[in-house]
Amino acid sequence: MGLTSETTVYVMVALAAVCVALLVWLWPRFARQGWRQVLARLVAVGTTQVVIIAAFACWLNSSYQFFGSWGELFGRVETAPVGVTQAGGPGVGTGNDVAVRGALVQPAGDEQLSRVSGLPAGPAAVTGRVESVKVIGRRTGVVDPAFVYLPPQYFQKAYQRQRFPVIVALSGYPGSIFNLAQHLRVSQTAGELQRSGRMQPTVMVMIRPTIAPPRDTECVNVPGGPQTETFLAKDLPEALKSAYRVGHDASAWGVMGYSSGGSCALQLTMRDPHVYTTAAALSPDYKVKDDPTTGDLFGSGPGRADRINGHDLMWRLKHLPAPQVSVLVAESKHGERGYPQTQAFIKAVKAPMRVASILPEHGSHNFPTWVQEMPPALEWMSRQLTFPQDVVPRHVKKGAGAADRPATGHGTLRADGTEPTPTAGTRR
Repeated sequence: MGLTSETTVYVMVALAAVCVALLVWLWPRFARQGWRQVLARLVAVGTTQVVIIAAFACWLNSSYQFFGSWGELFGRVETAPVGVTQAGGPGVGTGNDVAVRGALVQPAGDEQLSRVSGLPAGPAAVTGRVESVKVIGRRTGVVDPAFVYLPPQYFQKAYQRQRFPVIVALSGYPGSIFNLAQHLRVSQTAGELQRSGRMQPTVMVMIRPTIAPPRDTECVNVPGGPQTETFLAKDLPEALKSAYRVGHDASAWGVMGYSSGGSCALQLTMRDPHVYTTAAALSPDYKVKDDPTTGDLFGSGPGRADRINGHDLMWRLKHLPAPQVSVLVAESKHGERGYPQTQAFIKAVKAPMRVASILPEHGSHNFPTWVQEMPPALEWMSRQLTFPQDVVPRHVKKGAGAADRPATGHGTLRADGTEPTPTAGTRR
């Protein structure tokens, strides 16, 4: 039985019901005096509670897909498929290239995808298509599952020589691509916006930044450990460019996410502006810190302080030149803890970096809030990314996007995704 299957949930619920029934039936025997009876009562109550909690955890995991398999739950992670061999270096995750026989993007099972509601149905040239794949990192050896949404135009003859902009959507921790597709409704929202003309045709890639579950690596290259930043900033774009007609210029690449995925989106854009020029972060943090789920992210030795500062976005804004990127941050004024930090981040941004914001009055750190913020965030991102780009590099065409705009300014988006009239000090 798979960890996320309904059969597992039903079995655990039935087992919990049996434990409760046995506890009630046998309790009179356990009520007698004596140390054995006391021990029996403790074991019976403890076992029943553990089974009930396990049943609830299985149901919760089946609904939100935090862990996709028993191996992930216990830390046994697939690192490389058959055909990937190490070349000239120590283990996976050290940054040494691996020799890959076969494609960097390969088909994957549809078990999770089949449970997502509202996906395109019909001819791909009319409704688009969502593919379930696994992405193989040539440098890191990481194998990560992903959903890829291809818009209808991708399959239409009029666009057969066009490269499309890309938005990489990152889940939070310990989230999954199922959360992005089912609960955040990434592809469904993008499809609706594109059909209504509020968003240009864009390839949406849903992927999790948790490449070494159950550890939360926060998109950091851990010394001697998982190389998450390398995978997301180098391996992932290389793999997608090898498999799909997507833009080869950074102006066509954006990244977004919620919670820790939003933090990753900001980190990637500010640290790797030659890869991602646009980010949208829903309820992010602005500094990476060690905690029980991350372990030691920065290692020891004289370089530790520099590594910590490098992942502190407020420190970067104060001490390093601002990258020429556009970012959007979203945080509720009431109901989320990060509003003061978000305001401080917005005020700290300086040219040539640009920042926009979605600041609703009320909201919580949950999917209903992020679903409301998704349409304006995607519309804003779409206006930053260049399109179309011709398949032949020397004939690249650029549409109205980040490359055509002044690279400075602050803005707050309205609920419909439009920007208000600039305030004093904002250049257009």
